[in-house]
Amino acid sequence: MKQEYDVVIIGAGPAGYVAAIRCAQLGLKTACIDKWLDESNKPRLGGTCLNVGCIPSKALLESSEIYAQSSHNLAKHGVDAAEISLNLQQMMDRKDNVVNTLTFGIESLFKSNKIDWLQGNATITNNDDLVNKRIKVQLHDNTTVTVQAGNIVIATGSSPINLSIAPIDNINIVDSSGALAFKEVPKTLGIIGAGVIGLELGSVWKRLGAEVTILEAQDSFLSFTDHLIAKESLKLFTNQGLDIQLNTRLISAKSQTNSVMVNYQNADGEQSATFEKLVIAVGRSPNSAGLFEDETDLVIDEGCFIHVNEQCETSIPGIYAIGDIVRGPMLAHKGSEEGLMVAELIAGLHREVNYHLIPSVIYTHPELAWVGKTEQELKSTGVDYKVGTFPFAASGRAQAVNETSGMIKVISDANTDRILGVHVLGVNASEIIAQAVIAMELGASSEDIALTMFAHPTLSEAFHEAALAVSGNALHIAQKRP
Repeated sequence: MKQEYDVVIIGAGPAGYVAAIRCAQLGLKTACIDKWLDESNKPRLGGTCLNVGCIPSKALLESSEIYAQSSHNLAKHGVDAAEISLNLQQMMDRKDNVVNTLTFGIESLFKSNKIDWLQGNATITNNDDLVNKRIKVQLHDNTTVTVQAGNIVIATGSSPINLSIAPIDNINIVDSSGALAFKEVPKTLGIIGAGVIGLELGSVWKRLGAEVTILEAQDSFLSFTDHLIAKESLKLFTNQGLDIQLNTRLISAKSQTNSVMVNYQNADGEQSATFEKLVIAVGRSPNSAGLFEDETDLVIDEGCFIHVNEQCETSIPGIYAIGDIVRGPMLAHKGSEEGLMVAELIAGLHREVNYHLIPSVIYTHPELAWVGKTEQELKSTGVDYKVGTFPFAASGRAQAVNETSGMIKVISDANTDRILGVHVLGVNASEIIAQAVIAMELGASSEDIALTMFAHPTLSEAFHEAALAVSGNALHIAQKRP
């Protein structure tokens, strides 16, 4: 017997579960199919982000930062503490408790919104009925059910990219998920990839005592960020003890009894190194394999991303795709916004996603956060622009909390003064950037920010000063007026 729904969502990560909740709120009969099983083979909602990605990594980043501050910086505040020791198991237990609280919370939201949770693998079948689409679900108890839906939303997310030259054994060579579950702090840790994941994981284990080496194939650091911010952040991370080696190509990695032998090539030729653990953090690939019967007429590009239009509808009417499975940055908040948009479109409402204003964050210490255009992007397209910067070292609040590293950079159009990009390197950058997103969403100019009153003393005042600096009017730094 077929179960019939208005909407079926495949995947229960931040894109899928948000879409499901919004569909249900709008009165649509909704089901969500998800195959996630935890280490105990129990079904869990929340996908990669909540289970082995965004949330557990941020929990460990916070705990490791508290440990590092307690070990090295309390004396600056006049706090004499007894010997600081690390209880890694307690730290991991806290991380797991945070994950459990949030995943169980989503389960409760599903129940309160009367969303059916089907636990298993979904396959969209090939059929000519565009009104009532069919999905086969192989449940975890090995039974099969068929559900029918007027609309399907694909939100299956992504998985870490594996390298054939460095096969993951989940013992010595691990992916990002494995790097969040070490039982002991490795004495030496190698990381392949100096992107967002590599830097965050490297920061965690460096703070806890590991000697961390990050090998990056590109010859420039964080090339997708503003070059000034990337240059300054590289200095800071290097001073923290992260050994970041650019223009370094991995040749092979072989797991041994209690270590990993790594061969790589840099400007000096072939090199070798031995690490206790090795993390592969070279990106993620979309989970599109096995979703469709072979005959299903759905357009997928060479990168295995599902092709969609601006409203996230695929080449088949009534089938949508959102999140990591489609174009754009693989960010949880981007997927969630797409989920909200699709839910409201299905319900006959109107909603859009502004793909030009997607904030990005790297949760190192200090954090990096940005939105809009970089200076190098504007140069390459010939746009005339103005720049204002302000260092946190000149911020009263930053001095008070002993967090003076970094800066804020505001870029505005030279003719209209409309803000084109904001880039933050500093403590709480992930929170400060939200102010920039709101301002840019409302079409603000740098003058608008300069004329806005900010509370004193706050870190956000640096945003105010950077906006003032665009026109040469910064108050708390010496500046040549244009």
